[in-house]
Amino acid sequence: MPRNVYFSQAVKSEQNLYEDLIIESLGIYGQDVYYIPRTIVNRDSILNEDPASTFDDAFLMEMYIENTEGFEGEGDLYSKFGLQIKDTATFIVSRRRWDDRVGPFSSQVENPKPMEGDLVFLPMTNSFFEINFVEDEQPFYQLSNLPVYKLECSLFEYNDEDFETGVESIDTATAKAAYQLPVDVTIAGGNHFTVGEIVEQTLTAAVGDTPAVKVFGEVQQRQKPSDILSKLWISNIGTTGSTDPKTFTVGGTLTGLTSGYTGTIATVYSDVTNESGTSWAADEEAQNVDFEITADGFIDFSESNPFGDPSETY
Repeated sequence: MPRNVYFSQAVKSEQNLYEDLIIESLGIYGQDVYYIPRTIVNRDSILNEDPASTFDDAFLMEMYIENTEGFEGEGDLYSKFGLQIKDTATFIVSRRRWDDRVGPFSSQVENPKPMEGDLVFLPMTNSFFEINFVEDEQPFYQLSNLPVYKLECSLFEYNDEDFETGVESIDTATAKAAYQLPVDVTIAGGNHFTVGEIVEQTLTAAVGDTPAVKVFGEVQQRQKPSDILSKLWISNIGTTGSTDPKTFTVGGTLTGLTSGYTGTIATVYSDVTNESGTSWAADEEAQNVDFEITADGFIDFSESNPFGDPSETY
């Protein structure tokens, strides 16, 4: 027989009360976090990857960390590539709060919701978590509605993405981890470039490229050795006018797009030298030679197979 028509599990006033209690609980027991949507600049349609992504917004809201005894996952692992931290966490956020704070700015045309690949920044631990899966049916239709999202996340592995959220703690943390190219620039009249400024250099076009090929980047750090010399650390390096990646070259003119200042690049430090131009291998403080000798005592398949070459016996 059909259910009793005099009782309903979908009373709007009860649903609203239930949702209000959840939002109040998240405000009491939750944490203030930043929700950072991912913007895909260039999608690889063959491998379905996003080789270039930017993060240019951050929305402050409350979320509850479901893990009560610490982060879960595989924990801290030691491998030949160094220390790897495999922490995972589950964040619970109110649907109404997400719709009010992030929904109006979402790039999703229909049914905006948290997306896999977006980030959650937890100021308490200064950690970024990437959303791996969005569970939108738990608790399962209590009072015939779904009031929360459960975001199953893992610790984010930074890959030189561009962060311009406007939140200093987020942008500063990622800028320190970004690849930075040190360069020396000779200037005139103390016209030093500013931190955060985009600088560019026009290169000589190669065969097949369009004229006026430019390489650009963002100044992350700056030192002022003198009124005519500026040391810059440049990140987020890109190229316009060419399909091949390029970098800054000695002798070219560097132009600041905000200040309008110009300078001549005197030195470009490579990855195999330190900031003074000295080879890393010859740097006693780096102890690279000592580490390499010590590492020979570990099993290392990158140099040779310690168990012998199968071709020698078969």
